[in-house]
Amino acid sequence: MYFKLKIWRQKSPEDKGGFQFYELDDVSPDMSFLEMIDVLNESLEIKGVEPVHFDHDCREGICGTCSMFINGRPHGPQRGVTTCQLHMRSFNDGDTITIEPWRARSFPVIKDLVVDRSAFDRIIQAGGFVSVSTGGVPDANEIPISTNIANEAMDAASCIGCGACVAACKNASAMLFVAAKISQLALLPQGKIEAASRAENMVVQMDSEGFGTCTNTEACVAECPKEIGLVHIARMNREYFFAKQSSENISLR
Repeated sequence: MYFKLKIWRQKSPEDKGGFQFYELDDVSPDMSFLEMIDVLNESLEIKGVEPVHFDHDCREGICGTCSMFINGRPHGPQRGVTTCQLHMRSFNDGDTITIEPWRARSFPVIKDLVVDRSAFDRIIQAGGFVSVSTGGVPDANEIPISTNIANEAMDAASCIGCGACVAACKNASAMLFVAAKISQLALLPQGKIEAASRAENMVVQMDSEGFGTCTNTEACVAECPKEIGLVHIARMNREYFFAKQSSENISLR
C-alpha cells in the first residue's frame, strides 16, 4: 500500500511547528499504525533526517500513551481502539493521512506528536489514597458487591488516561477522565471513606489545570477507545455536589 503522510513536526514547546509531507510505499495492510511510523522513521534515519517523535509503550491498547490525532479523530477512524491497535487496512491505498498531536492548552506539545499529559497525573494525585486496614488478607466474599455495581466500576476502571476525551472535546474538557477515576471508587465500598474529599479535590485540580467545561456533546464518549459511558460524568457531578454540601454544612456548625 502507498500513503501520503502529512505529519505535524515541532522541535520544542517554543517552536511554532508545522506540517511536513512524506510518502511511504510498500506498507503492509497488516501493519499497525505505529509500525507504519516505525518504517517511516527508519527511512528518514537512512536519509539523515530526524525521525518523527511519538509516544508509545505497550502497543497493546493498555497504557494509553499512543495519543495521535489521525485524520481529525483521536486514535483514528475506528471506534473502541487505540492508535496502536489501528491497522493500515483501515485506510485505502493512496490515501493522504494527517497526523497531529492532541490539541489542548493543558497538553502542551513537547516535540512533534509528543504532548505533556502530566496534568492527568496531578489530578490523580489530588484524589489521594484509599484507607485500608492492615492485617491479614480479607476473604474474597467478605464485602459483597452486586454484579451491576462491579460491572459499572470496571467500566470506569478501564480508563487508560490517554486523553482522547480532551482532544475530542471542543472545550478540551477532562470531565470523562476525571469522572471515570472518581466513579470507579465512588461505586465501591472501599472508596467510600474518602469519597467526598476525593471528588472535591480532583475537580478543583482539574479546573486549576485549565481544562474546559463539559457541554454534553458526547464527543468524548464517541472517541474514547475504552467506550466509557457518560453516566460516570453524572455520578461525578453528584459526588461533587454532595461533597460541597457536606463541607458547607460542617463550616456552618
